Amino acid sequence: MSWFKREDGDYESNPGGDGPNGERNVRTEGLWTKCLGCRAVLYKPELEANLNVCPKCQHHFKLGARQRIELLLEPGFELVDGGLRSNDPLNFTDVKPYKKRLRAAQEATGLDDAILNAVGKIGRHSVVLSAMEYRFIGGSMGAVVGETIARAVDRARTTRNPLIVVAASGGARMMEGVVSLMQMAKISSALAQLDDAKVPYICVLTDPTTGGVTASFAMLGDLNVAEPGALIGFAGPRVIEQTIRQKLPEGFQRSEFLLEKGFLDAVVHRHHLKAYLDRALDFLSSSAA
Repeated sequence: MSWFKREDGDYESNPGGDGPNGERNVRTEGLWTKCLGCRAVLYKPELEANLNVCPKCQHHFKLGARQRIELLLEPGFELVDGGLRSNDPLNFTDVKPYKKRLRAAQEATGLDDAILNAVGKIGRHSVVLSAMEYRFIGGSMGAVVGETIARAVDRARTTRNPLIVVAASGGARMMEGVVSLMQMAKISSALAQLDDAKVPYICVLTDPTTGGVTASFAMLGDLNVAEPGALIGFAGPRVIEQTIRQKLPEGFQRSEFLLEKGFLDAVVHRHHLKAYLDRALDFLSSSAA
């Protein structure tokens, strides 16, 4: 089939016209993707219509921060706490300057950093929502992510609206060194104040949630829920295996494993997540009253 004929490293030649043998060639690049779970070839528009969940094996693909907000909040939500950008506190350079990495991530995602805050409703509940963006330097937590989540916590405390954080991160951002690590204590102390005020906090852990994010706010929710198959831990499984020189159990650090061991309260399919959070807020709001 000419639709799948690869020429010069692409899926097209003379798009919309005739090929060298008189065959009609049609651009298909970017229309298909392979499922990481069952290896099935999926049509991207159909996958996106299914909330980026494989219809064959239910593997959950990653979602961006904007998609998360649109998935969970009712229409009419408002983005808040924007406009914060890192000033590269350490003037960090490895194979390329940190400033260049930031600019590239900003251009690729259209975001200032790896986080978006929004206020809106889930069902009848007014909430404050923070959603992390994994495509922005691996969703890593620097000063901007820490400050943005801290502002969401403060907003939830002052308005007494429940806080929901959707975590997706490789951990602390090494390019900001100790400034990044300080965000763990900063957010955790703000959450302690939120707890004292008896305002509910729910954390939704998605694939992956690791490092300093797991070691701080991602596991401090009144309710900690995760999507199926999400990698959740501090160090990654390969690092652990290399350190202890042992083979890890099947499914180690996946959400189902953590639920079995008591580290999570629930594993919820993406299709049911909004309804689950709505019911959870019914319960938590009545308990806090």
